[in-house]
Amino acid sequence: MELLEIERKETLRREEAAKRLHALADALSRHNAVEFERGGTRFTLKVPDQIEVKVELEVEDDETELEIQLSW
Repeated sequence: MELLEIERKETLRREEAAKRLHALADALSRHNAVEFERGGTRFTLKVPDQIEVKVELEVEDDETELEIQLSW
């Protein structure tokens, strides 16, 4: 299968970012799939019972980055 990579970067209010993370967490806990829609195309990703979680934190003088990666 070819590599499919979709990246989207946007600026959100903290509360909206939390709302999106909650929606993703709810989908992971209730279903065995996560859905994304980009550019009129819907993607359904089947998620197994066990996944790898990687958390990375980078703190600099003018920027902090928290990266959460889920893989299976």
